Amino acid sequence: MNKINLMAKTSVSPERVVQALTDFGPQRVKILSNIDPGHYQVHSVGATSADVTEGSAFLGGIWERSTYDWSRPGEVTITLQSSNAFATGGYWHYHISRTEDGGSLVELDVDRRGKNLKGYVLATLLRFAGRNLFSQSLAQTLKSLEADSVASPQA
Repeated sequence: MNKINLMAKTSVSPERVVQALTDFGPQRVKILSNIDPGHYQVHSVGATSADVTEGSAFLGGIWERSTYDWSRPGEVTITLQSSNAFATGGYWHYHISRTEDGGSLVELDVDRRGKNLKGYVLATLLRFAGRNLFSQSLAQTLKSLEADSVASPQA
């Protein structure tokens, strides 16, 4: 089992961070640059949940179908339902809280377990490099949100 915990700060409001994590429109693959458009499919979206397949082209393609839940304010939980590499039940859990300056503190917990040879190889890589990889990805996402907020300020 690979559990990774990390934190990042941003000048973007918690509401905007949650909105970006739960926006399944065409901007998603631009804001969340680690999503490969070829591995992206929205199956359904409700008021506080979604069923989505996402992935990357890494190692010939890694995809996962997950359930998104943002029913609790300041939290987004993504629970893995099926994947070509990872075991069902893995998750991404974001907790987003407001900082004193109106920005956000984003806490991310990730749980990844391999289910086959590809998954075991990836889980081993994540054990050693996952924290750095996920930190860089989160930092890039927050940087994109900050740039987007400057270009089109939210009310």
